[in-house]
Amino acid sequence: MTTRNDPCWCGSGKKWKKCHYPQTSENTKVTDIAKIYRKEHDIILKTPQQIEKIRAACKLTADILQKAVAFTKEGVTTKQIDAYVAKLTKDAGAIAAPLNYGEPPYPFHICTSLNDVICHGFPDDVPLKAGDIVNIDISCILHGYYGDASAMVAIGDVSEEKRKVVDVAHISLLKAISIVKPGVLLNQIGEVIESYANKMGCSVVDEFVGHGIGLKFHEAPAIHHNRNDYTIPLAEGMIFTIEPMINAGARKSKIDANGWTARTIDGKASAQWEHTILVTSTGYEILTIL
Repeated sequence: MTTRNDPCWCGSGKKWKKCHYPQTSENTKVTDIAKIYRKEHDIILKTPQQIEKIRAACKLTADILQKAVAFTKEGVTTKQIDAYVAKLTKDAGAIAAPLNYGEPPYPFHICTSLNDVICHGFPDDVPLKAGDIVNIDISCILHGYYGDASAMVAIGDVSEEKRKVVDVAHISLLKAISIVKPGVLLNQIGEVIESYANKMGCSVVDEFVGHGIGLKFHEAPAIHHNRNDYTIPLAEGMIFTIEPMINAGARKSKIDANGWTARTIDGKASAQWEHTILVTSTGYEILTIL
């Protein structure tokens, strides 16, 4: 990914920041900015018509997630949650984006990540019990457009470590969303998240990222939640997820034999919250909120 101090793509020999670095002033046409972002970063700035379709997919995702969270309680299995979400998705005329996605194909409609699982947890037949924390990650395709969101659920009384990591992950997300507006550099999202998480004694997972979304499940840009050098300015019409994964211990993961499920390397708790965000002309809109 190009950074401001890299050679410009045009071959001039100048640094990108001194040559074709996007200038999103009031005099720059939206169509011109969209062409620049697509050519230089493969980022699709969505049109108003596309935004309306993506907004509908995100609202459905948020509605199903809210119902799934309410359904999640002690004694329920994560496979039962998966089946419940599958029915809600089908009844709404939508498709669960994770099902059969990737290689090896993901075999469920949602991800359910418990306790030390960072992300991509497989639903199973083990009943949830008091003391568990679980992330429910839901992604819907509605009329060809995508929405993505996740939330944590604490089952009964949980340990201090688990409560802390759930709260830090949520606050990290909200802090990151609050800075979103045109002109803010992409890496400031990671700076805000990691600064807060480290201050609270937690680590930020750097092996998984947020992503552009809307026309596809995963688009450019990658949204790194840790400190990084990706200095693309945010622009109106960008849609992406912010989904910080926060660990109580070390940031690194290990992958289960299924090829998908990532766990903390030290067995300590992990938590994640996620929203799909639209960059507007003056700030942001959380698309996955009801």
